[in-house]
Amino acid sequence: MRIIVAPDSFKESLRASEVAQRITEGVKNIFPAAQVIQVPLSDGGEGLSESLIAAVGGCFIDCPVTDPLGDKIQARYGILNDRRTAVIEMAAASGLPLVSRSDRNPLVTTTRGTGELILEALNAGCKSLIIGIGGSATNDGGAGMAQALGVKLLDEKGSDIGPGAQGLLKLSQIDISGLDPRLAQTEVMVACDVENPLYGLNGAAYVYGPQKGASLEMLPLLDTALINLAEIIARDLQIKVHDVPGAGAAGGLGAGLIAFAGGKLCSGIQLAFEILGFEDILAAGADLVITGEGSINAQSLYGKVPVGVARLAKKYDLPVLALVGQIGPGAETVYEAGIDAIMSMAPGPISLEESISRAGELLTDATSRALRMIKLEFSSAL
Repeated sequence: MRIIVAPDSFKESLRASEVAQRITEGVKNIFPAAQVIQVPLSDGGEGLSESLIAAVGGCFIDCPVTDPLGDKIQARYGILNDRRTAVIEMAAASGLPLVSRSDRNPLVTTTRGTGELILEALNAGCKSLIIGIGGSATNDGGAGMAQALGVKLLDEKGSDIGPGAQGLLKLSQIDISGLDPRLAQTEVMVACDVENPLYGLNGAAYVYGPQKGASLEMLPLLDTALINLAEIIARDLQIKVHDVPGAGAAGGLGAGLIAFAGGKLCSGIQLAFEILGFEDILAAGADLVITGEGSINAQSLYGKVPVGVARLAKKYDLPVLALVGQIGPGAETVYEAGIDAIMSMAPGPISLEESISRAGELLTDATSRALRMIKLEFSSAL
């Protein structure tokens, strides 16, 4: 039996590589002789650098950066074995897991640390940047990132604006004369897993603000901040970002990378597939493909790992099982995209906190439960 295990990370609990290992343990409990091919994946969020470096080689670099609340932390980015391509996860410096639930407030959180990671990569001589922008704690449109790269974001008095969306509300002028000139000679690919515009009811604030700690009263302010940023970018830089698909990713960091770093948005999962040679792995055949993510729902259709895996697997008529932490509204839509079955790792009614703390053991157990049913089907066919 040949089984391909190709999951995403489970946010705030397990990296993609850990998910793959836990699933493999569950498989081996039922089919000890199975050949398991582990391919940890990322759609542009946590685990992107780990996944790519595991596939093509490279190293990690640790450096001090500013976290979403302005404190100093250690973060890392990867350099691939060509020594010219950096892989940066904005989540490493500006991600939601870096902020406790009680402190989450997208009015004040900043992407400055992401800009500092970019600077570190430029200082290391990298000429190509792959920037994964999933998992953000921010809604500042990349303003903090831009400031770290030398951009002046000024209020009507000519003073630097403060951090976060509340700073954007005071933005009056953009001066890019101090922008790091090396960016003009650098390829910037932005791995993105959503297609939301910058603002509006389908934009960054209204769709993703609540999960970052925004109250209902806060949402119009967050949206207004991004509208202001887009208008001033259009006026001062002659760049229109507001309706670019993916501009609203990571609290508007997609738009910021387009405007300030010449970034090109691309599908994170498709980029990973290409670099990892994932289609070749599927083409070699398998009895089963197992994928997964923390929560599967209607949004999973738009650039998420399990659906991306399923669509490619169906090209080779391979069955696909999704193991997930939570089955959310609209999850049934993924069946039409090629996922054949979904199993939650929860053994019964448990809290989110317990699910996160026990994620590893629950995932292994859920895998074994699923494989027992598959084994029963095999036995029935004999």
